[in-house]
Amino acid sequence: MGSGHRATFKNPVVNWIDERLPIFTLMQKEYGTFPTPKNFNYFWSFGGIAMTMLILMIVTGIFLAMHYTPHASMAFGSVEHIMRDVNWGWMLRYLHMNGASFFFIAVYIHIFRGMYYGSYKKPRELLWILGVIIFLLMMATAFMGYTLPWSQMGGWAATVITNLFSAIPVVGDSIVALLWGGFSVDNPTLNRFFALHYLMPFVIFAVVFIHVWALHISGSNNPLGIDVKGPQDTLPFNPYYTIKDTFGLAVFMLAYVAVTFFFPNMLSHPDHYVQYDPMVTPAHIVPEWYFLPFYAILRAITFDIGIPFTDIVFIPAKLGGVIAMFGSIALLLVLPWLDTHPVRSARFRPLYRQFLLLLVASVVVLGYVGAQLPEGIWVILGQVCTAYYFGFFLIILPILSRKEVAKPLPHSINEAVLKEQSLKAEASV
Repeated sequence: MGSGHRATFKNPVVNWIDERLPIFTLMQKEYGTFPTPKNFNYFWSFGGIAMTMLILMIVTGIFLAMHYTPHASMAFGSVEHIMRDVNWGWMLRYLHMNGASFFFIAVYIHIFRGMYYGSYKKPRELLWILGVIIFLLMMATAFMGYTLPWSQMGGWAATVITNLFSAIPVVGDSIVALLWGGFSVDNPTLNRFFALHYLMPFVIFAVVFIHVWALHISGSNNPLGIDVKGPQDTLPFNPYYTIKDTFGLAVFMLAYVAVTFFFPNMLSHPDHYVQYDPMVTPAHIVPEWYFLPFYAILRAITFDIGIPFTDIVFIPAKLGGVIAMFGSIALLLVLPWLDTHPVRSARFRPLYRQFLLLLVASVVVLGYVGAQLPEGIWVILGQVCTAYYFGFFLIILPILSRKEVAKPLPHSINEAVLKEQSLKAEASV
């Protein structure tokens, strides 16, 4: 007989199943009575929103795959067939296409929340690293999905992005040949990308499971960034945060559905409705909006790195751009060791808060720069924002970790909540 306390349920079927496989007891423990800090704000809803979007992407993707043909001569036509001939096919495609954008919106807000409130600090370093791994897997999945309609934008994006790996010394050309499955982007490339795009969401789901597991081991951070002192600082997850998260999800889904039904191509590009032609290069090749900041970082490196006033080059501009692009994401992995300040929340670190908000502004500017032609002021602006991005992680954070004086922290979450409520009551009188 298994050990451990088992919950009792009113439903006899649920109770019968739980006696033999205590999955409902587990759910009750982890998502019902699980103690959570009582001062969560709506930023904490975006983890659940991101999970919902992942499930929706998997479901719509499975139905789309039933009608999609991963062949270079038929892929574009099969997408048009989905849009025109399959019952509700247009809705499935628009839900999936815009779902990727809203999935990234939720994840970007989730990342910002983690950085603002110091959710990457001890004891949650592994939790943060798993989150960054999920982000990397999302980027890979989204890129491969972007190419599947075999449109002008998708096919040429595949050509440009896969060619970046050729800048890697020694093994670069072999990696490109492996990705292509031949000597150019063609049918084997499309087959590889389709197979991986179908598989990767399930890998993401598995890593999300481990991510949530790690969260329930280390416990949730909170807006104050202080540890829970006792039961007076917490609330059971259900019904308090299930209701709050449901409301946040409903508002988010309203925006998602509004874009899907009324502005379905707002976040897309017209060249996605032109079949891929390897003999005709589009005037301006751009990735989806959620890749644009990293694309701008890639393009910001326009110079070789070597010994000045000589012909000796250590890092060509192309390789430098690739290193900068991947390095900008790798910095997130080591963030817990770059920011070692003992205070977590930016509420009590005014300098850190200002520099972080400036980082967010620079990322937004990089996103806009990435959508422009790489010429004139846009190149300089991209280089300035790229310099600040790397400077924030490699220079500003280590200095602030040693020098910044934080504001006094409250003694407990409960004390801070009661104080805030009393201040609101006084203000309303």
